[in-house]
Amino acid sequence: MRLFATLLLLLLLRSAEPRRGPRSGGHVRGRGRVGVTRRQTQECKEYVEAGEKYLDCQDRQLTTVMQEWPKDIQHLLLARNKFQVLRDNMFSQFTQLKSLDLQHNDISKVEDGAFSGLSKLTTLLLQHNQLRTASEDILLPLPRLNYLRIYDNPWSCLCTLDSLVRTLQVPSNRNLGNYAKCEEPFSLRGLKLKKMMVELLCEEDKRPEDGRGGRPIKKPTKKKPEATSMCHTSMFPKPLLDCSSKDLNHIPSDLPSDIVKMDLSNNTIKHLRPQQFLQSKDLKMLNLSCNNIHHIDTASFAGLLYLSELDLSNNSLHYFQYGVLEDLYYLRRLSLNNNPWVCDYNIHYLTYWLKHHPRVYHTGLICSEPQEFRGWRVEDYVKTYNGECPKDKQTEGAGMGQGAIGGSENEAQEVVGETDEGQLQHLKDKVPKKFEIIRLS
Repeated sequence: MRLFATLLLLLLLRSAEPRRGPRSGGHVRGRGRVGVTRRQTQECKEYVEAGEKYLDCQDRQLTTVMQEWPKDIQHLLLARNKFQVLRDNMFSQFTQLKSLDLQHNDISKVEDGAFSGLSKLTTLLLQHNQLRTASEDILLPLPRLNYLRIYDNPWSCLCTLDSLVRTLQVPSNRNLGNYAKCEEPFSLRGLKLKKMMVELLCEEDKRPEDGRGGRPIKKPTKKKPEATSMCHTSMFPKPLLDCSSKDLNHIPSDLPSDIVKMDLSNNTIKHLRPQQFLQSKDLKMLNLSCNNIHHIDTASFAGLLYLSELDLSNNSLHYFQYGVLEDLYYLRRLSLNNNPWVCDYNIHYLTYWLKHHPRVYHTGLICSEPQEFRGWRVEDYVKTYNGECPKDKQTEGAGMGQGAIGGSENEAQEVVGETDEGQLQHLKDKVPKKFEIIRLS
């Protein structure tokens, strides 16, 4: 009986082991997967805006995408990570993607099939990386691509770049590859890929490199980085150029033309010069707060027809030059707080413009100088500008002035009654013969 019980127990244990093993092992692996998904969800912010799903994985030290990420996202933000190579089918699981932000990584290579499966992608940001060459094949899986940013990459303008440059220069691709420039060879440095002669690419490959009988070898000069290379660009939900806190002392050159919001706050810009924003014709919001701006030239805001919000708070402005605001037809909000406004005749243009544009909501227009008007609203100062000439004094002064130069008939009779002919002749002698001063009430 004991033998039978022992055998039965062994059989039961043997039959239970295979079931327990997989169940236990599967449970551990399942916990691992759940843990990874949870950690990635904590590291990457997933949110919905305007009915579209975003996954924000910026500044995460990532080198590749994670299989656990949601597949139905429309916008994937991967800026400022550690990506180096974009492999074939790397993003193929995200078939609903509309925008992919890979700027400010260390990408030096994009394989031809890296963007396979992204047939709905409209925006691809690859600026501020280490790309030297690429072919048009990387764009073939992207039939709806409207915006491609590849500037601030060290492009090697040789024959291997021929097909990509030809694609960028197709007239219908007006927003693909703008501002990208050749880094090498030296003879082509600084040429824009969109505008250069494509034939020059392969000619450079045929030229000797030692300079004997060919192009002379030139000593390379240190390239001064453009200010825009320090800024961060995002296209969703609205095209934004973020240049805040970059220690800029001037407005960056080659501003993107399709930017809607521009943040230049917390820099050291002192002077706004004419037509510096002329290329940014679609700009609607401009933040220039917390600089040290003390002078704005007329036509500084030329071309900003659609600008609706302008922030000039926390600067060193005393007044506006005449005509500074004349290009801002659709301005609706003007922030002027914490500027040392000087309440004298020069401030009248700003108040006059605001008076004739009542739909512009403005804040912060308070007198700082002179001392007797400090703390006054500028509008109140302007109202008292003629305070020393109230109506009664103007009327009295007008009457005296008219009497001095002849006055009305009644006044003339009173003068005749009170003076003799000699006194009247004496008064007439005092009347100016060349000039008359008439004060109008």
